[in-house]
Amino acid sequence: MAQPEIATTPRPRAAWRRTGSQVSLPEVHRTILVPDTASFWRKLMAFSGPGFLVAVGYMDPGNWATDLAGGARFGYALLSVVMISNLMAILLQHLCIKLGVATGRDLAQACRDHYPRPVVWFLWVICEIAIAACDLAEVVGSAIGLQLLFGIPLVWGCIITASDVLLVLYLQTKGFRYIEAIVITLITIIGGCFAAEMIFAQPSLAGILGGFVPGPRIVANQEMLYVSIGILGATVMPHNLYLHSSIVQTRKFEQTPGGRREAIKFATIDSTLALMFALFINAAILIVSAAVFHWSGHQGVAEIQEAYKLLSPLLGVSIASIVFAVALLASGQNSTLTGTLAGQIVMEGFLNFRITPWLRRLITRLIAIIPAVLVIGIFGEGKTTELLIASQVCLSMQLGFAVWPLMRFTNEKPKMGEFANPLWIKILGWTTAGIIIVLNVKLLLDTFLPDAVLKTLYNSLGLPAPK
Repeated sequence: MAQPEIATTPRPRAAWRRTGSQVSLPEVHRTILVPDTASFWRKLMAFSGPGFLVAVGYMDPGNWATDLAGGARFGYALLSVVMISNLMAILLQHLCIKLGVATGRDLAQACRDHYPRPVVWFLWVICEIAIAACDLAEVVGSAIGLQLLFGIPLVWGCIITASDVLLVLYLQTKGFRYIEAIVITLITIIGGCFAAEMIFAQPSLAGILGGFVPGPRIVANQEMLYVSIGILGATVMPHNLYLHSSIVQTRKFEQTPGGRREAIKFATIDSTLALMFALFINAAILIVSAAVFHWSGHQGVAEIQEAYKLLSPLLGVSIASIVFAVALLASGQNSTLTGTLAGQIVMEGFLNFRITPWLRRLITRLIAIIPAVLVIGIFGEGKTTELLIASQVCLSMQLGFAVWPLMRFTNEKPKMGEFANPLWIKILGWTTAGIIIVLNVKLLLDTFLPDAVLKTLYNSLGLPAPK
């Protein structure tokens, strides 16, 4: 069956190196009708959904590991990192919406059509590594949830998560709204669980408010910086940039400047609301960890399994641990659904390579399951939380390679037309990209350079050496 032509805004041929030919996610492209004459609220409902699929990536099990470690070790201090990361995410996802709506290309397709082939292949490999790290966190998180609730060994739990391939295939035959509905249902479960945990933990309101104020010690303290970059990597996720620029095109809106402007507005509202909910989840995980563990002599708690065992005894609430595990399982399974979609978008977008949907998603899932099974089999179940935190730092390292092209494309008037970024968004966007890249370079230097070289380097820059 011939694939539909990509719907793009007319642009000068010089805007892109290659002409776009295929649409993103062809089986669901422009399948959800947006009524032209409906009220504001009906149109908002029509556009609502993709933002929550993207928000899933901001509350996946990788966030749990980094937020638990940050709360237990540093109290409420890293809440400011969670908030700043979320604000960065809102800006970057808005730019993804603009790219998808204005050009008809997702970020992977835009990279393929702009860069020479060697660069495209490099970016694709980097992106696949990021997706593998992300999927690793999701698979391990789901497996831990299954183990805590039902006693299933982690290796078997990882294998069971492969069932999401069949679930996504089935739901997409019913319509993209079904995928959105199950994702929103699982998000609601996670939110309800952590609202209950917050009530059980009774955290300090003054401490929480103080934690949202950033301070220089976050950068100066090596351990705090490592966890902070893990939180950044867990919050602003590379694959979400590719995912959002694609699924925003599932809406059938008017292909006119006015229709695109309206689509960007409503999709941004959807995305912002969903990401504010994700901020609540991430902050709640860190707050509960700080309130329960940091001031009770359990600052070393970093493993999800250990947190599960200690929650009920420390809080004196018998169901606290069960609620925690239910939320973890819902989070992990939710993330695997969106992860398989992102894998499909990246493979098709960068390579323009299409295979049957079931095989494509099976390959995406095996890329995550095989490393997870090998790591757990070789190093044992006790290393799972370290694996989760390391995967999030790995994700953060890939961010620059996704953010840079996104900023470049959305800044260019030949590509975006009237939807090119205004000056204030350019400044905010490049500042965000700069913060991400500088922090990642700092982490690499702090991790791999000898102490003597590090001390000399930091002294020459007038900065405190990492501890």
